[in-house]
Amino acid sequence: MWTTAKAPSLAEMEAMAHEIFERLPKRFRDLCEGVIIRIDDFPTDEVLDEMDAASEFDLLGLFQGIGLPHQSHGDIARLPNMVWLYRRPILDYWAEHDDTLGHIVRHVLIHEIGHHFGLSDDDMEAIEAQAD
Repeated sequence: MWTTAKAPSLAEMEAMAHEIFERLPKRFRDLCEGVIIRIDDFPTDEVLDEMDAASEFDLLGLFQGIGLPHQSHGDIARLPNMVWLYRRPILDYWAEHDDTLGHIVRHVLIHEIGHHFGLSDDDMEAIEAQAD
């Protein structure tokens, strides 16, 4: 069985993230309008420096943009809000824990989108529980 199993590619993990997103509660998804989900193998060096990460494996995901609590209608045009999921650190985490890969991707996705809303950890746990 394991002789044919492979880690998901960037495209496969992006498809997984979008499928997981579609299973999140509708009212939560509706509030996410315009948020772009992207997958990359690792964070950029600039992101690692900005986050004071010791290694490229330290970050599983990142929200980049202006969260809803900080937006105003008078804002000038800006780049879209994005959620980055980092494939290699997620796969590394998966290899060292008992959670399924889908559960880890869902957790990271909800956590990073939660930054968009300024949600507490309790709020994010409740959304994750509704997505099961």
